[in-house]
Amino acid sequence: VVVDHDSVLQPQRLRQRLQSQGVNVLWLTVGLFNQMAQELADVWSQLRYLIVGGDALDAQVIRRVLDQGGPRHLINGYGPTESTTFAITCEIERVEEGARSIPIGRPIANTRVYILDGRGQPLPQGAVGEIHIAGDGLALGYLNQPQLTSERFVADPHGPAGQKMYRTGDLGRYLGDGNIEFLGRNDHQVKIRGFRIELGEIEARLTQCEGVREAVVLAREDSPGDKRLVAYVVGEQADSQVLREQLGAQLPEYMVPQAIVRLDALPLTPNGKVDRKALPAPDGSAYAERGYEAPVGEVEATLARIWAEVLQLERVGRHDNFFELGGHSLLAVSVMERMREATLDADVRSLFIEPTLASFSRSAKKMKEFLL
Repeated sequence: VVVDHDSVLQPQRLRQRLQSQGVNVLWLTVGLFNQMAQELADVWSQLRYLIVGGDALDAQVIRRVLDQGGPRHLINGYGPTESTTFAITCEIERVEEGARSIPIGRPIANTRVYILDGRGQPLPQGAVGEIHIAGDGLALGYLNQPQLTSERFVADPHGPAGQKMYRTGDLGRYLGDGNIEFLGRNDHQVKIRGFRIELGEIEARLTQCEGVREAVVLAREDSPGDKRLVAYVVGEQADSQVLREQLGAQLPEYMVPQAIVRLDALPLTPNGKVDRKALPAPDGSAYAERGYEAPVGEVEATLARIWAEVLQLERVGRHDNFFELGGHSLLAVSVMERMREATLDADVRSLFIEPTLASFSRSAKKMKEFLL
């Protein structure tokens, strides 16, 4: 049964189609499954096999489905198109409370999987490397793209002579039980203000927060030279300030997203995967605003204008925190330059000590008076 695109995106129509056709084996992408998990809770139990793949599974979503009476067999299927869709599978029977990830499993028959370092050498159990796939299901290459073929389909020195292996670009590691854990894309590592950041780690922490069903984190550069972490969350309770506080307790400051955008659902591509390019730019509501109160006095008003310009916000209140609004050390330097242009002065360190507009304005005012 091939379900039309409109029905796939509407839970009620999808339920009706699955039930009327007596479907008992179903394949869904992770993006679709996460959005349908709760709405189709009464459908899963009619399935002999539910196969989910195409992205990292959310352990807590899987746990809820199993607890509510899931399918007879729930399979995590991993594998790119270059390896004829599936190369690794894992049957999920239970998920421990607090589990952070779901293994992708073990290679299927006639398939070899390696976890290799940057030099193409096998890594020991627990070490993170790039997943490589070889075996009978491997494609010959990309049609009419010899350069890309040579980059991704490389010689397999660990298998039979003359064989090729495919560099997936995915990160993973072998677990103690022989299963493989998927850890995200190696091209989802970004560098911001000198720090290397794994976006997947932030996403994993977000999905552990109460009320967050799905999360995607991007490094956006909506203005040249100003790269910021932006999180997109879907869930019943996704208060931005609460999420920031929870992340701040687990991650270093530079890994806490400056903006958190709440969505009803993540946009999907026609193939059912998260469409990262369709995620919207954050507006002012995505940044931490502590209840707006207008600036008081000339100094606060001037600083509010400068902050708004530097942070690209419509307005800044006197109790807003510079760093919670998306500020960082490089933008702090821009603030100081604009302050001097406005005949205000302050030590940049005072912004880190007193990061709210009202408290920082007192430092700036005092220093201005002292200099005069």
